[in-house]
Amino acid sequence: MLSHSDTEKIGVIIVDHGSRREESNQMHLEIVDVFRNTSSYAIVEAAHMELAEPSIATAYSKCVEAGATQIVVHPYFLLPGRHWDSDIPRLAAEAAARHPDTSYLVTAPLGAHPLMNQVIAARISESLQQRHREQ
Repeated sequence: MLSHSDTEKIGVIIVDHGSRREESNQMHLEIVDVFRNTSSYAIVEAAHMELAEPSIATAYSKCVEAGATQIVVHPYFLLPGRHWDSDIPRLAAEAAARHPDTSYLVTAPLGAHPLMNQVIAARISESLQQRHREQ
């Protein structure tokens, strides 16, 4: 486990696809705010891969401006695919090139994590409860 002093120089970017629907983009910002307020990371930024701002480049720059020297880009995606495998690493590399005194890494997406089973079960339970309330 990293200490607070270890996490001070780490910037975290949580990146989703981005949407033309503003309510989807807003939900992503809210998810990132919750993570920012509950994690030990002092520097946390939201980004969209495309279609909306802030971009990965903008979020990367904000992390650096806040003092981050190592950037962790977390794709808020369920499954691996071209965006996780190719697009996000390319965009992160382009952003990092503007900040040569930094390093970065891209994490795995959410899908393979064992806690996803709990999330699936909770969503099923919520839907069943909603259905019973409506009947």
